[in-house]
Amino acid sequence: MLIVIAPLHLPGNIRPSTLFLAFAAIPFIFYFIALYSSWHFIRRSRSLNVVGPDFTPPVSIVKPVRGVDPEAYENFASNCRQDYPDYELVLCVGNSRDPVLPVIEKLAHDFPTRTIRVIFGATAAGASDKAAKLAYLTAAAQHEILVIADSDVRVQPDYLRSIVAPLADPAVGAVTCLYAAADRHSFIEHFHTIGMISDLYAGILTAWQLDGVKFALGATIVTTKTRLAEFGGYAALENRLADDLLVGRLIAERGYEVRLLPYAPVKLAGYDSFRQLLDKRLRWITVMRHMRPWGHLGLIFTQGLAWSLLAIAVRPTTPVIFGFLGTYLAFRIAITWLIGVWGMKQSGIAKRLPLLPLWDAFACAIWLASFLRNRVQWRDQLYHIRAGGLLVPVAPSAAPSKD
Repeated sequence: MLIVIAPLHLPGNIRPSTLFLAFAAIPFIFYFIALYSSWHFIRRSRSLNVVGPDFTPPVSIVKPVRGVDPEAYENFASNCRQDYPDYELVLCVGNSRDPVLPVIEKLAHDFPTRTIRVIFGATAAGASDKAAKLAYLTAAAQHEILVIADSDVRVQPDYLRSIVAPLADPAVGAVTCLYAAADRHSFIEHFHTIGMISDLYAGILTAWQLDGVKFALGATIVTTKTRLAEFGGYAALENRLADDLLVGRLIAERGYEVRLLPYAPVKLAGYDSFRQLLDKRLRWITVMRHMRPWGHLGLIFTQGLAWSLLAIAVRPTTPVIFGFLGTYLAFRIAITWLIGVWGMKQSGIAKRLPLLPLWDAFACAIWLASFLRNRVQWRDQLYHIRAGGLLVPVAPSAAPSKD
């Protein structure tokens, strides 16, 4: 039997290159949604009626700590300068040899009226040192409401009043918020900042618009012991990827609102080299590939720079060059300005805008590289990622391989 396959005939005078140009413009649809989502979130946040300063229940600020972060004392001290009537600061370190202990001792000396406690411990049974420490902290905290924050976060005096207030609504099960990198006036920090605002937060606000907040950000998570206990708490996450994202997801799955606030505590990224930034971003995108595989794959439609360059390669005419690159730059600048300047009140955004194409090229490269990785490095430990996002420590003899 003879089978004849006829060539594809496009209607009218439409050329294959024209169809490719239409396909290459899909990222602009994402950019439009991101721009609208950012505008809607910021406008809604400013008009939202929140509970006033009268809602100030007792709070436990809990922090897992390992080693000394850059400017660790000032980060901790900012939590002791809160305009809030009743709260404690509880820190968990692995053992009495941790170099951060002298910093905490100075903190307790300088703020004698604050309740500052240190507990020791982390379970060897879990792969995640952070989640293990948070399980200890949850049990040790004196108060029902927990403010879970990374050790390298520095905050303003109105921090607790701002982030605790939404819990007055019983429908709210958790609160999280955006954060800003500290400006150390180095290229790597400028590069990191423009990436967070234009890329990470644009994606977060688009997710907020399309699907609601079903995640939390590790810089700040506000919830209660009761909400954590409903899914087994941090003890249930000791062998899982991205405990902060999972806490928000598990609380949202139980029908509670996870409220995202535009409040931006300063988070010191502490990147001393491009390699550190590369390692962290690659770890993060690899985690996303295992936690949200279809969402990770869908990032192909957010790579506006790559698709614009491909469109120009397919049809290198003046209208295509100016049309694609002009539209790409206009959207990226608008999104970055809207989030960084209007939403987060960050200074110095304009001088960082030329870094946008460089960041987008970098982000595209690490997205492609993430398809080749099934292991992640955290501190000094390498982990293999199993099915379901389970973490398995890699034996030291096998550690050099990072496939």
